[in-house]
Amino acid sequence: MTLRDDVLKMLDQVIDPVSGRTVVQQDMIQGLVVKDGHVGFVLEVASGRGPESEPLRKICEAMVLGVTGVKSVTAVLTAHDDHSGHAHDDHAGHAHSHAPAAAKPAPARKEPPPPAGLPGVKNIIAVAAGKGGVGKSTVTSNLAAALQAEGKLAAALDADVWGYSIPRMPGLGGQRPKVSPEKKILPLEAHGLKVISIGFFLKEDEAVVWRGPMLHKALTQFLEDVAWGELDYLLIDLPPGTGDVSMTLSQLLPQATFMIVTTPQDAAQKVARRAAQMADKVNLEISSVIENMSGFTTPDGERYPIFGEGGGQRLADELDVPLVGQVPLTMPLRAHADAGIPLVAVDPDDPASQAIRHAARGLIALAPPAPIALPVLEVVQAGPPQPVGMSLPMA
Repeated sequence: MTLRDDVLKMLDQVIDPVSGRTVVQQDMIQGLVVKDGHVGFVLEVASGRGPESEPLRKICEAMVLGVTGVKSVTAVLTAHDDHSGHAHDDHAGHAHSHAPAAAKPAPARKEPPPPAGLPGVKNIIAVAAGKGGVGKSTVTSNLAAALQAEGKLAAALDADVWGYSIPRMPGLGGQRPKVSPEKKILPLEAHGLKVISIGFFLKEDEAVVWRGPMLHKALTQFLEDVAWGELDYLLIDLPPGTGDVSMTLSQLLPQATFMIVTTPQDAAQKVARRAAQMADKVNLEISSVIENMSGFTTPDGERYPIFGEGGGQRLADELDVPLVGQVPLTMPLRAHADAGIPLVAVDPDDPASQAIRHAARGLIALAPPAPIALPVLEVVQAGPPQPVGMSLPMA
């Protein structure tokens, strides 16, 4: 393959958010020039989409810059008007025609395809946090196990590409998923949970250094190329903060809802509010708040509010969503996370387990009710119809 082929192949991974198709599939890449490692091209969009397509132009440049052998990239954004026709002068000796040139018929606009989503998954919950260190992955893995304990089919997707830790939580570190005959990735399973993480495809504890477009591609594959099957709940462990992965999720799964994880202190609550603002900007519903590290509970049952109190409730009140749980920090919660065993699966009486089970029941209560199929009554008429009404006296 030539460098030009590699560039086109990379651009064919960039998805136009309006149509859901790649920029190459839609012939948006024009005038591609590749010379001595320097690449230039025009990104052509429809009239009126110019300013809003600037992020797409930057993504195209970043993707091509990641191609081996490319030294520099220049992408120029231009908009065309499908409804305008242009009369061209004939310089070959023919007489000019003063009749207006017929306008080119505008191509029929194709409506964007509906979001593919995950047809077998009933509820998708993105577990988000404004910053790291609030126990988001611990909450995700144990909450998935708690939903399983409540009789629901649950799975966990580790979308925290840089700080992936979900493989360790259920004891799946170092294993590799298999591929089905249909070329679908089969999730690994532990304690009845299906799990997928970028950590399954890397050397153990290998660092990930990716740009935004690569993250978009990886998350797309985790959603579309994994055989999730029928699930009641898919929990997605997001990276902390407000970055590319959350925006990709909003494009791929507009039906997902956000659950914000925070700790009780005011500083953490204020940072968590940023994650809520990001969800609002990408039009994803915030379903609930869960407060983690709600004090330290000793083995004797004593509780110490070492991180303060009330931050989760204040955030929930501000967002006008329920606070589904307040999970204390306990020694077994930490120990079982390190051992690769969800606490709720082996110690349901621990205070942290009880709080997480309570949160799982809260999520179940918040889920939209399943449509009820009403029975169709078939009326069988026996014999000739009988007269209806009242008999009047005859004179």
